[in-house]
Amino acid sequence: MSIRMEQLEQSMNEKGLDSLLVTDPKHVYYLTGFASNPHERFLGLLLVRGEEPLLIVPALDAEAAAAASSVQKIVTHSDTDNPYLLLQQQFKGSIGTLGIEKEQLTVARYEELVESVPAKQYADIGPLLRSMRVNKSPEEIKRMKHAMELIEEVLRQGLKSVKVGVTEIEIVAELEYLMKKLGAQGPSFDTMVLSGPKTALPHGTPGDRKIQHGDLLMFDMGVYADGYASDITRTFAVGEISPEQKNIYNAVLEANLQGIQAIKPGVTLASVDQAARAAIEKAGYGPYFLHRLGHGLGMDVHEYPSVHGNNTDLVQPGMVFTVEPGVYVAGLGGVRIEDDIFVTENGVEVLTSYPKELITLEG
Repeated sequence: MSIRMEQLEQSMNEKGLDSLLVTDPKHVYYLTGFASNPHERFLGLLLVRGEEPLLIVPALDAEAAAAASSVQKIVTHSDTDNPYLLLQQQFKGSIGTLGIEKEQLTVARYEELVESVPAKQYADIGPLLRSMRVNKSPEEIKRMKHAMELIEEVLRQGLKSVKVGVTEIEIVAELEYLMKKLGAQGPSFDTMVLSGPKTALPHGTPGDRKIQHGDLLMFDMGVYADGYASDITRTFAVGEISPEQKNIYNAVLEANLQGIQAIKPGVTLASVDQAARAAIEKAGYGPYFLHRLGHGLGMDVHEYPSVHGNNTDLVQPGMVFTVEPGVYVAGLGGVRIEDDIFVTENGVEVLTSYPKELITLEG
């Protein structure tokens, strides 16, 4: 049994959980080592206190599960089986408290579960699993560093396709081709390339706008590699940009640096956001910083913690999160600079290394 499974069983005892059912495929992977996308089919890891863990997988995944999973007891179901009856058969008597992932279960699946496996009460194990995931292991950091290296190489090579007259979506196509070519599983979210006035849209959609001289050009992208995500944003100038656009860039860069400098174990996440926000406010662009400073990163591209000005949770060693201040001025454009950081016992390690000073592309 994996160390993570042992930790989970210990937490079950501490929290009075008689059994728990893990249904998020990423959590199944995190706990067992078996990675899959079951699509609409049922996948579940069942732990009953005092009994051997059980993994329930679609029949078509049986061989892969047996090869990869640390759980030895595996049962399968075909497309014509009712997997909830398989669950029902695992319980020999009455069920006290059953732990479930409330955010992952649909209402339909929850109703099927309750009908087949009635428990006296149900408890949400989402917070428990998130608390386990927040402290990244050396192996996880190794995988994340690999994902960072891949996306930065994609950016280096992808910039060669930037020319006046090329469209945003053409650059996106080149970037996503490079992701697979260089060995990534694929993008960790929809690749974003925005140019000119569209950079003032924090989550704009790439389209057929052609790159022009004087544009700001924003890249926000990441990849999955070995099950872990990267996420980076860099903003460039295409030819000469205006003095105010340069001022915005410098304000965002200073906010990025101040945010990173504020990170150390024991401070609040709110204070990190506030340190970065203060730099933008000092430059006169406070109203144009429209979002939180950052988000957790790991098996998901957005996970705990949320780095915003009201989050009084404390920064902990082992956390990985983004620092991504931005300024967005309609009609003029926007700048965002995003790094991925790892909290150490003594401070912080910046996992992204792509240069942050303003780079001018000749196009």
